[in-house]
Amino acid sequence: MPDLYELNNAMPVAPLKIAALPSAAGMGKRINSFLVEFRKHAHNDKVKNDPAFQGYIEDNYLLDFDVPRFGSGEAKAQINETIHGKDVYILVDVCNHSITYEMNGYTNHMSPDDHYQDLKRVIAACNGKAKRINVVMPFLYEGRQHKRNGRESLDCAFSLAELQSMGVTNFITFDAHDPRVQNATPLSGFDNFLSPYQFIKALLNAETDLIVDKEHLVVISPDEGAMDRAIYFATVLGVNTGMFYKRRDYTTIVNGKNPIVAHEFLGDSIDGKDVIIIDDMISSGGSMLDTAKQLKSMNARRVFICCTFGLFTDGLSAFDAAYEHGDFDKVVTTDLTYLLPELYEKPYFIEADMAKFIAAIINFMNHDASMSNILTTTERIHRIVEAYNERLGLEIL
Repeated sequence: MPDLYELNNAMPVAPLKIAALPSAAGMGKRINSFLVEFRKHAHNDKVKNDPAFQGYIEDNYLLDFDVPRFGSGEAKAQINETIHGKDVYILVDVCNHSITYEMNGYTNHMSPDDHYQDLKRVIAACNGKAKRINVVMPFLYEGRQHKRNGRESLDCAFSLAELQSMGVTNFITFDAHDPRVQNATPLSGFDNFLSPYQFIKALLNAETDLIVDKEHLVVISPDEGAMDRAIYFATVLGVNTGMFYKRRDYTTIVNGKNPIVAHEFLGDSIDGKDVIIIDDMISSGGSMLDTAKQLKSMNARRVFICCTFGLFTDGLSAFDAAYEHGDFDKVVTTDLTYLLPELYEKPYFIEADMAKFIAAIINFMNHDASMSNILTTTERIHRIVEAYNERLGLEIL
């Protein structure tokens, strides 16, 4: 938990409510548990007598609501308790394809578009009643369509502008493909959080012999787009960095993308070193596996893949084969989006739990406290790495 001094000296904006859509129901329950624990002993001298702290300490902050569907596939949002004057945080996972609904006798899996429409329905049901509406969308809807090349739609910018026009005050997302898309809504709050602390914490908890210094470890960016992440991660860990350049065939389009011809490596020798590849997402995983394979051919000792979103759109068979072949050693992804159930059975998978982090974000934002308390993870990373390298035998918290 971040520094609580400012939090303990701030008043809440309004009583807190979390509207976790079915796509993020599991994450919503874990966030709720952390918030209940955070506030159990906070402001004990004020909550009993100060009207400003009414509803501050509760056993449950989850909003009771439904998004039922008609047989035609149409839906509506229905809130089953009062939200007058509440600070509402709507949590949605637009990548959760496991949610289904019936339409004309057929079973359909919900797409990102379906989840986005349900989000708008809940916002519409809250409008005019809630004190403030905030959207927690870990994977930014249409975030990969953030700029226009030729005659293309600007889906991400349009969706942000639409939500702002519906009354959303703050957007909370993680590792946005291009955070500059927030320029589409310059009058709304837009917080883009990264997860390097959760990555290194999960990796160090799983590996017992990882030496974090420049002689034994290097951080690699799989392409030029992820270079900023790799530089920050490498700088905090005190190790060197490198990158791969994706050489594409711009005369051909396959599945909406220009196919990659080759990956060219730029950086120092990685001979005998452990390698961390860091990126924002694993989609099909082909590019990531090709990068890992090349690193192993360059005599990397071990290859650890760290990605914020593990979508695995083509399933896990390619990762199973690559792991058996020895192309990589571990895959670390967060639980910010839906993860395939069979992924938890894989020997190479490590989950980075983000529920406590999101609960802390919501807690600080509900107080209008400075988000720098959340953003500054450098000292915490230094602390756990130092404890790990010194083999203190302490649990990494």
